[in-house]
Amino acid sequence: MTSGQNVLIAVMGATGSGKTTFINTASGDGLRVGLGLRSCTSEVQLSKPFQVDDRLVTLIDTPGFDDTTKSDADILAMIAAFLASTYRQGTTLSGVIYIHRISDFRMGGISTRNFKMFRKLCGEATLRNVVLVSNMWSQVSPQVGEAREAELASDPAFFKPVLDKGAQFMRNDNTFEGAKCILGRIIQNHPLPLCIQTELVDEGRTVVDTTAGAELDRELRDQVEKHREEMRQVQNEMSEAIRLKDEETKLELQSRTNELQAEIQRVRDSAQNLATNYHTETARLQQQMKEIGEATQRERDSLIAQYEGRLNSVNHDLQQIQRTSDNELVALRTSIQQLEAQKEEAARRAAQARKRRRRGPFGIRW
Repeated sequence: MTSGQNVLIAVMGATGSGKTTFINTASGDGLRVGLGLRSCTSEVQLSKPFQVDDRLVTLIDTPGFDDTTKSDADILAMIAAFLASTYRQGTTLSGVIYIHRISDFRMGGISTRNFKMFRKLCGEATLRNVVLVSNMWSQVSPQVGEAREAELASDPAFFKPVLDKGAQFMRNDNTFEGAKCILGRIIQNHPLPLCIQTELVDEGRTVVDTTAGAELDRELRDQVEKHREEMRQVQNEMSEAIRLKDEETKLELQSRTNELQAEIQRVRDSAQNLATNYHTETARLQQQMKEIGEATQRERDSLIAQYEGRLNSVNHDLQQIQRTSDNELVALRTSIQQLEAQKEEAARRAAQARKRRRRGPFGIRW
């Protein structure tokens, strides 16, 4: 990478892990930060470009795979469409930051699912461009935080396999200098495409057939199977309630059955809509990029028109100055010619006067 080249870095992690806060601290931007139970980053968004050493850096804020308003399939379609679109335009990521709350009591199901999807998106070849960042140290004692950090780094079920393949593990202290230090580990990297980018663009796979898509499909199938198992249990309890003529329990169990059926259908729809959502999001991004390009072209044309107007005005002023200078030069030359003529006339008259004096009176020469 040459000095001054732009750097693009993706920031990933679970909802509420502090991704947007980290980006705002690093960039001085004002991306919306979620403070309640609902996630705020429900779409991919970019920070304003900012300077780190001699690099111009832009950070990508991504939603987690535990979003409160969108399904995991929606999130995958959104992230995949954005990454594929930027890669098609010739832009490659310099690295990825994955943020994890050190305040979490354990690496639970949600955190594990997010990290699995993160690994599938990245692939193995780009892990040396990854920085795992532990966050929210102020919420735990140093001893507890360090113990959890050591467990994450050493357990094969957590971060160890990624660290073994070249990823780095750092702490975030929520300061600009701390964020700059983390970014400093990435900005010198040789940019590499993520696995999902090469699969979608270079290999021409559908989003369903990508490594991340297959992982999501497996997760969704597991969810359906868990719901079915719960439904079987509910049905057994329903049979018992009917036998005992327990109407209250029967109504409760019927309500739960309806909820499970709705959830199973939602999961199935989510899986089936992955490809459609990906194409919809890709089309939206293409239209957005087209509009941005057209707006940029209009702005460029306006600037060119303003420049040409100013240039024409300057040229007009220069021509006026040139004409004025030419007129003044002509007048000056005329004045010089007149003065030279007057000088010659004065010299002629002086010569005649000298001749007259030499002849003396009556025309006699002296």
